[in-house]
Amino acid sequence: MSRMDLSGRCVLVTGGARGLGAGMAQALTAAGARVMIADVLKDAGEQTAAGLEGGGFVELDVTDDAAWENAVAHTVAEFGGLDVVVNNAGIEVTALIVDVDPDETRKMLEVNILGTMLGLKHGMRAMRPGGAAGKGGTIINIASVAATIAFPAIGGYSATKSAVDRLTRVAAAESGKLGYGVRVNCVYPGLVATDMGMKLAVETAGIGLFESPEAAVGAVVELTPSGRLGEVSDMADAVVFLASDASRFVNGAGLPVDGGMGM
Repeated sequence: MSRMDLSGRCVLVTGGARGLGAGMAQALTAAGARVMIADVLKDAGEQTAAGLEGGGFVELDVTDDAAWENAVAHTVAEFGGLDVVVNNAGIEVTALIVDVDPDETRKMLEVNILGTMLGLKHGMRAMRPGGAAGKGGTIINIASVAATIAFPAIGGYSATKSAVDRLTRVAAAESGKLGYGVRVNCVYPGLVATDMGMKLAVETAGIGLFESPEAAVGAVVELTPSGRLGEVSDMADAVVFLASDASRFVNGAGLPVDGGMGM
């Protein structure tokens, strides 16, 4: 049996309705897992879940503590357990530091940092000994290459994704110290041509940093030794690896999946 086989694993993916999250959910399902998509986008989430064999959907605002408790309980009840949480939900606000909008930035902090922290909280509570699932497991946080590079107009976003990196390592240390049996790692995706990725290209061009969205994309490619943008499958395969026994001794780590951009 392949070490990448996830048969029998129960997974919850936040922000799984579309984009990277949907690709991750599909790849995890293809590896044999049952996947619960958790998202604020009910219609899109249900549609994506309908395409997953054995999949499900639960509505979740990742900034809401009670909603997290419900989403985890629903997953355990529907699937009979919880082995993997993928904290993928996130938002990006493009702005020069001199033009930062406090309200928009505060929302980004809540989704990207608090949302990840609550996912860690409820995931570890469920998977630790005595929890609703109680068999240990793994949590995968989605950070960004933005946590490792200095790129203009994403100061707030970079700060939130740097925080995700630190949360990952602290959670891994706590889990080990307290005997939870939960591995915690993160992924640093490079730029992918999803709606969010292309929004960044359009907006950085709009504030005059690049002549056009195409020039913005070209600048990213030029900074990437692999010479291309990332693809959803690149990120999804990395998540399957971290969810699997192939990564059984990988813990408290950040995995760059950025074509070398952040080296």
